[in-house]
Amino acid sequence: MGPAYIKLPEVTLVAVTSVALEATVRALTASLDQAEFGKALLLSDRLPRTALDPRIQWREIHPLKTRSDYSRFLLRELVDHITTSHALCVQWDGYVLDGKAWNRVFLDYDYIGAIWPHFRDGWNVGNGGFSLRSRRLLRATADLAYDTAQPEDVFICRTLRTALEQAGIRFAPEAVAKLFAYERTRPTGNEFGFHGSFNLIRFLDPKEATLLLQSLEPRVLTRSEHKELLLLAIKRGYVGTALVILLRLLEQKQLMR
Repeated sequence: MGPAYIKLPEVTLVAVTSVALEATVRALTASLDQAEFGKALLLSDRLPRTALDPRIQWREIHPLKTRSDYSRFLLRELVDHITTSHALCVQWDGYVLDGKAWNRVFLDYDYIGAIWPHFRDGWNVGNGGFSLRSRRLLRATADLAYDTAQPEDVFICRTLRTALEQAGIRFAPEAVAKLFAYERTRPTGNEFGFHGSFNLIRFLDPKEATLLLQSLEPRVLTRSEHKELLLLAIKRGYVGTALVILLRLLEQKQLMR
């Protein structure tokens, strides 16, 4: 375990999941090895198979059976678990890379996530898989109806953005988002964190990548995500990993019948 480089008592590290539980715990632990948070929470309907890191507190929630269930929980129920001024939301494929890259300016905003390069209208911040959210934002979204198939981050940062900004919510500008994290933009190597399975696999050796993918439930990744990972595994020469991905694609095809 490496040293905690920074102390963030005003931030709760939190992961919400009903799938990829072991990989999610790994992401929480990796983040805790870079920073000391006010709290570290695993919100899930079940405990991981292995003993939980004592720095992480598990709280039981109802099962999240769909991606819409996950979105609805973050929008409506996450606020009930956060007592600090901000929450750092992580997923199994996104976590803190470098605690020393933390910038106090991050806390000036109610929402920061990695840039979405496919949106070119100025509303391109940001990805929710690794995101910093104020409790003020969480309170605001808890009062809003959610009955859409949109992912919660798109719902917050695009569909609701005008209404939230009129209520005083501050979204980080692109320059700050670039310091905070990356997903589908070219990394500088100086970001606080990242998101994306296609980025995660770059940090793993072939054995680690294979074991991680084998631990995931069949529907955690979409077919397009599997295909993207397959190309990356082939490019890196990860033969065993590529085979696992191919088998999972076949398994998904069977499940869809």
